[in-house]
Amino acid sequence: MEQLSLPPRVARSARVAVPPGAFPVVLVDDDPSVLFSAATVLRGAGLEWVETLADSRELLPFLARLTTGGADGGAAPGGVPSSAMAVVVLDLTMPYLSGLQLLPEMARHFPDVPVLVMTATDDVRTAVACMQAGATDFLVKPVEENRLVTSVRQVVEVCTLRSQVGALKRSLLSDHLEQEEAFGAILTHSRKMRALFQYMESIARSEEPVLITGETGVGKELIAATLHRLSRRAGPLVAVNVAGLDDTMVSDTLFGHRKGAYSGAEAARRGLVSEAGFGTLFLDEMGDLGATVQVKLLRLLQERNYYPLGSDVSVPSHARVVCATNQNVQQRMMEGRFRTDLYYRLRVHHIEVPPLRERLEDVALLTNAFLKEAAQALGKKVPTPPPALFTLLESYSFPGNVRQLRALVYDAVARHRSGVLSLDSFRHLATPPERVVESEDRRGVGEAVDDLLRCLPGQLPTLREAEQALTREAMRRAGGNQGIAAAFLGISRQALNQRLHKMRPVTPIAQIR
Repeated sequence: MEQLSLPPRVARSARVAVPPGAFPVVLVDDDPSVLFSAATVLRGAGLEWVETLADSRELLPFLARLTTGGADGGAAPGGVPSSAMAVVVLDLTMPYLSGLQLLPEMARHFPDVPVLVMTATDDVRTAVACMQAGATDFLVKPVEENRLVTSVRQVVEVCTLRSQVGALKRSLLSDHLEQEEAFGAILTHSRKMRALFQYMESIARSEEPVLITGETGVGKELIAATLHRLSRRAGPLVAVNVAGLDDTMVSDTLFGHRKGAYSGAEAARRGLVSEAGFGTLFLDEMGDLGATVQVKLLRLLQERNYYPLGSDVSVPSHARVVCATNQNVQQRMMEGRFRTDLYYRLRVHHIEVPPLRERLEDVALLTNAFLKEAAQALGKKVPTPPPALFTLLESYSFPGNVRQLRALVYDAVARHRSGVLSLDSFRHLATPPERVVESEDRRGVGEAVDDLLRCLPGQLPTLREAEQALTREAMRRAGGNQGIAAAFLGISRQALNQRLHKMRPVTPIAQIR
């Protein structure tokens, strides 16, 4: 029997270039026609990377080159862990080394690499022997196309999930980001955002769709762009806002059309799905999709192909789909305006971006960054923010989130002349018409009154007592700043000063003597 052990020289041979986000499907068969037909079927089904080996002796060295450290561990180039670096479809009857000889060696050197046996030998004992030796599935030639694609896809999905769980476990245990530089465009000190970054790294190389949700202005587009950078996909990031477009326009924009598909279609159009290629297709305002486009998008996600307008021939898609919305999609589902099957197909991976009021530690960081950005854009010197500004901003709910903060800072810098930045552009924030949600660690004025009522059981507080309670609460929330506290209460600063003076305890004359 030929020696199958891997010497160090083979294990450390040149690496194989790994397309980011892809798991290679390695077909091993001595019949060139079988290799060609199987590879054609798998590539047509959307599997990006298929390798064919006609010589069974090349399999183990090939797998060794996929890892950074050889057959005994490491990670493949591009960050793919060795535990899920490939899927092997193996014939049994081959010259040099048979499949039955390779199976135990695969189990010894690459125990986490799944092997599907595809052979013309239709024998129960052979199938049992293969499964006992470590095979994941047993396919009998000739294999139906759907059976082959389904079997390989299922194994690839298991490998992808295993890779994601491993990456998430490593990031959570170490609190370390493997690609810290990819998040440079997102300014944050928030632990919530840090945890979100770790999750993004764990799903970055998945082929499955991603649903990004969050209020308007939280930075969903920035999250999508960062996710694309993390994935290192071969194609570009192609973004399209589907809000306000009817079904025909969205279909034409996404899937393109053939010449003469409709009146005025004088030339063919590729569509943005085709433009994305092996990259990322980002659909913003996904909650506004019409019923017809929802059906087409579901087909795209499930079958990895689509039909351009006016065409009866399907076109394969290799792009990863990332969607974003600020709407309550579950509410739209209950109203019958969004397909349930599409929703759950889209949210295989779900990123919920927290609003700015839930990460108040980012307010000062973002404000200073926007001050510099606005000053540079307007050709001014960076103004000095007063300390009271951050107290005021942190007391506001920001329904428009980061986008609203940026607009406020730009407006303030545009009005600014010199010296310390004026609070005039921000004072209206102290009396917002409606507070969206109170942070869990911030008490409302109503709670201050409740405290007062509990101290006076059986009777209502006097107007003077209630006024003092509200004044103390306003000063607490304003961080001691009288101007902001006066704005909270809707009175002038002078009026607040008078109330504070009346609240000060008077020292008796006897004690002075």
